[in-house]
Amino acid sequence: MNLSSMLNTRNKLQKPVRVGLIGAGKFGSMILSQARHIEGMIISAVADFNVEKAKESFNRVGWDTSNCFATSINDAMVSGRTWITENAADIFKIPEIECVIEATGDPLFGVRHALMAIENAKHVIMVNVEADVLCGPYLNQKAIENNVVFSMAYGDQPAAICELVDWVRTNGFELVAAGKGMNFQPHYRYSTPDTVWDYFGWTKEEVSAGDFNPKMYNSFTDGTKAAIEMAAVANATGLDCPEDGLSFFPAGIHDLSAVFKPIANGGRLAKSGLVDIAASREPDGRNVYNNICYGMFVTFKAPNKYTRDCFRQYGLLTDETGWYASMWRPFHMIGLETNTSILSTVLRNEPTGSSVVWNGDAVATAKHDLRMGDILDGEGGYCVWAKAIPAKVSSRIGALPIGLAHNVKLKNPVKKDEIVKIDDVELLDVDDIISYRKNMEKLLYEDK
Repeated sequence: MNLSSMLNTRNKLQKPVRVGLIGAGKFGSMILSQARHIEGMIISAVADFNVEKAKESFNRVGWDTSNCFATSINDAMVSGRTWITENAADIFKIPEIECVIEATGDPLFGVRHALMAIENAKHVIMVNVEADVLCGPYLNQKAIENNVVFSMAYGDQPAAICELVDWVRTNGFELVAAGKGMNFQPHYRYSTPDTVWDYFGWTKEEVSAGDFNPKMYNSFTDGTKAAIEMAAVANATGLDCPEDGLSFFPAGIHDLSAVFKPIANGGRLAKSGLVDIAASREPDGRNVYNNICYGMFVTFKAPNKYTRDCFRQYGLLTDETGWYASMWRPFHMIGLETNTSILSTVLRNEPTGSSVVWNGDAVATAKHDLRMGDILDGEGGYCVWAKAIPAKVSSRIGALPIGLAHNVKLKNPVKKDEIVKIDDVELLDVDDIISYRKNMEKLLYEDK
């Protein structure tokens, strides 16, 4: 709880925290919105393949675009203004930049950008959870070898869940489960970019008036984003993914501690120590009372009777036995809070969540019967949704990670709801990614 004072000290020394941002979309815009109000931290460079669109992001969030852009990186270092480039590699070459934020959302570019930043001695804030779940454990190993930090982005749900998990463990409770809320019903898994707006209740006029990406929104709807984020949480916390994917149990605040505990103790989990989702809708479409659609939660168990009694005395929401309790955070503000990660990595050398093990994977699963020759269109598309499963299972069956399921041709047919295998597709130009994931396999058998 001292990041602001640590930054103030740096600022007094006239040594600002200099940051590079890759990707000036929605998340990047939210970071920019707050950055200009934080004295002592400077966004020195932004990389985006569409420079004009990146400049519009600055304008949209209130920057003085008549005076905020530098003409060169040297100008940026002297003036404190921001240099914009089309090429992310330009940022890695700037010695003064201490931290790079990867916010493109593209898993392949994300992995490669992060690795280049790490090899150039930059801390990395991985907004791009798609890249994190694809190769995060490998990237974290490389960061350690290069004496930098590889971190999740605070404000996004995985990092907030990691914070709650750390609170449970720091205070000596038994961690039982962790997860997040989301709007979900079982049939949402088969949503496509053509049907997604129906689930949001938006009219065609509302959609056409906004700047909405149907594949991105569909990734949230069909459960793919949940699988990606929960697998990443498993890798950051040591928790496990359920054997057959997330269950999306409907549960409100008052039910968390009763639902997210083992079946053997009256709950719905196969075992203790799992990630999962608290759905905000019942299977028949009714809203769950007191749902946590935008929130994150942990359930935990008292280690002794005295602590159990304290749960009751201090008003925790518990199950009927009083032994299991829940803690939650109702909201997250995405990029508006990511400065916490920037300052934590630079000033404390500490991540706000990082993939330290390989416990979970998000794998491509058929939305309908797929035929030989079909072209998969990746996250949020028409062909596949992602299932979060244990990494040991994914490795054993050769599952295709969702991050490699874009623009690849099927060599074999795959039935609806079956996991697509790597051997089922033609993979091109991803030998580096495959090698990084091969390197991660040794983590499956360490300290187990």
